[in-house]
Amino acid sequence: MALTRGDGGDCADGGAHRNVYLTMTSLTEARERFLGRLPWSGFLEAETVPVGDAVGRVLAAAVPAKLSAPTYHGAAMDGIAVRAADTFGASETAPRELSVPGQARFVNTGEPLPEGMDAVVMIERVQIVSDAAVRIEGPAFPWQHVRRVGEDIVATELLFVRGRQLGPYDVGALMAAGVFAVSVLRRPRVLIVPTGAELVAPEDVDVLAMPPGRIIDFNSTMLGEAVKQLGGVYVRHAAVADDLPRLTELVRTACSGAYDMVLVLGGSSAGSRDFTRAAVAAAGEVLVHGVTMMPGKPTVLGVCGSRPVIGVPGYPVSAILCFEQFVTPALCAMLGVPEPRRERIQARPTRTIASKLGMEEFIRVRLGRVGDRMVATPLPRGSGTVSSLVRADGMIRIPTELEGIAAGADVDVELLRPRAEIEGNVIAVGSHDLLMELLADLLRGRPGGFTLSSTHIGSLGGLRALRDGGCHLAPSHLLDPSDGSYNRSALARYCKGLQVRQLHLAQREQGLMVPPGNPAGLTGLPDLRREGLRFVNRQGGSGTRVLLDHELGRLGLDPAHIAGYGVEETTHMGVAVAVASGAADVGLGVRSAARALGVDFVPVTTEDYDLLIPEAFWEHPGIVALREVIGSAEFQAEMHRLGGYDGARTGHVTRLG
Repeated sequence: MALTRGDGGDCADGGAHRNVYLTMTSLTEARERFLGRLPWSGFLEAETVPVGDAVGRVLAAAVPAKLSAPTYHGAAMDGIAVRAADTFGASETAPRELSVPGQARFVNTGEPLPEGMDAVVMIERVQIVSDAAVRIEGPAFPWQHVRRVGEDIVATELLFVRGRQLGPYDVGALMAAGVFAVSVLRRPRVLIVPTGAELVAPEDVDVLAMPPGRIIDFNSTMLGEAVKQLGGVYVRHAAVADDLPRLTELVRTACSGAYDMVLVLGGSSAGSRDFTRAAVAAAGEVLVHGVTMMPGKPTVLGVCGSRPVIGVPGYPVSAILCFEQFVTPALCAMLGVPEPRRERIQARPTRTIASKLGMEEFIRVRLGRVGDRMVATPLPRGSGTVSSLVRADGMIRIPTELEGIAAGADVDVELLRPRAEIEGNVIAVGSHDLLMELLADLLRGRPGGFTLSSTHIGSLGGLRALRDGGCHLAPSHLLDPSDGSYNRSALARYCKGLQVRQLHLAQREQGLMVPPGNPAGLTGLPDLRREGLRFVNRQGGSGTRVLLDHELGRLGLDPAHIAGYGVEETTHMGVAVAVASGAADVGLGVRSAARALGVDFVPVTTEDYDLLIPEAFWEHPGIVALREVIGSAEFQAEMHRLGGYDGARTGHVTRLG
């Protein structure tokens, strides 16, 4: 059993409570131990609901039909109802006349068959002789074009067995059979308890005056909605401060019958104020504390009475993975339905993915079909980067016995969104700019179902991805100081022999982002040497970093004399945030990012920002659609609104390579 220290005993740090993982449990063993601990069958009692409210609910008992469907013999075609015996012998050479209404009666689809008649002749095969007679040139057989009583459903037959999760079409069948209320399992009730004095409930947030050190509690609602999606209901408790006795009593009371499951969010790690494990131990029994999976390692699994209690890690990606691995199967077990199964495909990572031996790691990736293969581009791996999970198309699981996955090796990927959407991804890898986000929005608003999927790893990273067949296009702004051109020499160096079209997107302003009012009075790059000034840089390989190093060299400035030169952000918005939040005094980036976050801007230079598109993909339907967007008046207007761009040459194309 995975137990921990920290249950109130003395510690070497002066008595502060601190958890220590004594034994980590594998994901497989943790699931088996947790799911095997409680008798899930019969966990939920039954309740009766109207059929109209039963979509998504699970039947608690078998449902027999109360009525046959149809309840009468009815015409399946427009035409005439007849006795089949009266039509025998009719042919083209020996047509048969039938009296109306004696031997034939006109009927419409769905109308009851007149008494004594057992067939319908289609109106297209009926010749009207007079108001009292019709002629046919072929015989009808008994029950031709007739929907007979019980053809669809027979009264008393079993429509559905218990355990069926009802869908909208099931509701139609139930109502057709005269069933208007069904016995279903009660929805599982889940209490979600966020912990930590730093949390602010969403309804209490003032977005214009968010105090430092406070965090919006979005995990509670996010996981609660996931509970609803699985067929449960949830209650979001007010955030509980770091108070062990209060948390213990809350867990014990919640498990006494009011709720079927308790999720305690946060406080599950090994910090001195992480009380979840201790609270579960005091209220019931800890089964697992610490699972060999990343993200999600600090998960706590326990029981209190006959109710499961899960300590969910506070970081959002860890919380989501903990939910999927433990909460989802538990809720499905309560309802007696299978766990959701995601489609899997084979994809090739665009770069080597390192992993920690002994940990099962979940890697979020962007996916897209480039040429004849599906490629996977890894996204940021931090457990707090919820945006990476939102942007992800799939998940790669690296087993505990591997130290990573080599680039170019096909691997299984679990899809997080429909495959049809992924097939429509246009993959961009390279430099970051707000224009890429604008293009993604405008492209998605057009017919065709294409999505621009961008990964920002710098201009040089984009050229390598282009060379290795990992993307359809690479946004880039690599300056050649020798002649002032952009991207040509770098393309020749890193993608030798590759035929590429350079599509000019815009000329943009690069400059120093500074706090509002420019309190330090900065005027240019030479000011970065000032003592006490904190600079934030872009990552190595980015076009902005190349530009900075070129300008510093031209000015004779040593990067070693710039405090913060080694502090890196991967996007212009990251630099702007650092300046706006006070984490840095200055950073180099584009005017549009500075404008978006309300910081001031000191111009340094202008540069070309281009899209490099291999000739092989120039006529790709997604690229054609993207080119149409770039040439639109809407794109020009929105680019102007962002500020800091010159679109005079937007759309200009140069062949390179």
